[in-house]
Amino acid sequence: MNAVRIASLTSIAASSVLALALSGCSEADSAPAAAAAVPAPANAAPAAAPAATTTSVAPAAAAAAPAVVAADASAAASTATAAAPPAPAAASAAPPTAAEIEAARKKAQIDWALKQDEIKSDPNGQWASDAKASSTLNDAKGNASYSANQATGEPNVQVYSTTPQAWSSKTADSGIEWLELTFAKPVFATAVRVRESSGSGAVIKIEVFDEKGAGHTVWSGSDSTKELNYLIAAFPKTTFKTNRVKLTLATNVISGWNQIDAVQLVGTNQ
Repeated sequence: MNAVRIASLTSIAASSVLALALSGCSEADSAPAAAAAVPAPANAAPAAAPAATTTSVAPAAAAAAPAVVAADASAAASTATAAAPPAPAAASAAPPTAAEIEAARKKAQIDWALKQDEIKSDPNGQWASDAKASSTLNDAKGNASYSANQATGEPNVQVYSTTPQAWSSKTADSGIEWLELTFAKPVFATAVRVRESSGSGAVIKIEVFDEKGAGHTVWSGSDSTKELNYLIAAFPKTTFKTNRVKLTLATNVISGWNQIDAVQLVGTNQ
């Protein structure tokens, strides 16, 4: 199945500001420059106390250069002896002002908040109510820090960093780990949204389980998630109801701890 990824919301402000700055370059630049990613903080091992991250809007395109319209051939022939006046030199666009940069930053943050609220308020989405994992940091159980249950409920991590408020495997970079989540209401599923909050990009497979307990892969591949973000796997509606989702991670792909803050199952009763 194809996965649809929402670009990083934490980097949205930098992307919009960069796009605005690029618009001050030569009018001959007809294609927008690629937005630079916001550097992520060092992915250090989790501490005992909580350390103090979600979706995105495409950067504004740089202004395209005016199209050159070819003159009519017959008109050109009748005035062939007349020299055309030289075209005026294009004036360089003024660089963005501090006020314009700040306005772009605020708009990016507003778009970020609206998209986050859209996901949280999705009437067809539900957050996990229970979870278990292949391992947990400090062998955490129940609702302890770093336990599997830290990936249940709504997202509560607001900064891209290792934190006790998200699930962590026992060892960083150890290889294959998994996190299995249970949801209160079985549904005909259409999507799974995984909010990654540290070491993003390590998920390699998403499965849902039917009523008989058989697993069905709805997405597999290379996770391109960056920073605090959602990996969203959208797929055709399942022919069975499900309330179980399993994530498989290759923790050695992204160095440091790979944390999951929350998982949302999207589906309907019919």
